[in-house]
Amino acid sequence: MGAKLATIDDRLVHRDEVEHRTRAVGPDARSVTFLVVNISPQGLMARCDAPFEAGDLIRIQLPIVGETGAEIRWTLGGRVGCQFLQPIADVDYVPVVTAMRAR
Repeated sequence: MGAKLATIDDRLVHRDEVEHRTRAVGPDARSVTFLVVNISPQGLMARCDAPFEAGDLIRIQLPIVGETGAEIRWTLGGRVGCQFLQPIADVDYVPVVTAMRAR
């Protein structure tokens, strides 16, 4: 039951809508293009063409904080949900979102 509650709680976390192109490095060490669609301090959703699978560990380049480790939690139709291995620190989060929204 605890795992089910954690999943529900994860979905209640506020996400900020962004449209930010960046790069990610997958478990095969190849760089792929990522289009981040939304982000929270705990993770993000992105569009990408790489054949990632749930459980894959990747590295994502983010503004302000640099390269960040994440685990692929789900994939669906060219979209991936990622949970950061270390959440973005509160002091860095607003600057990260602001930079991602800058054009």
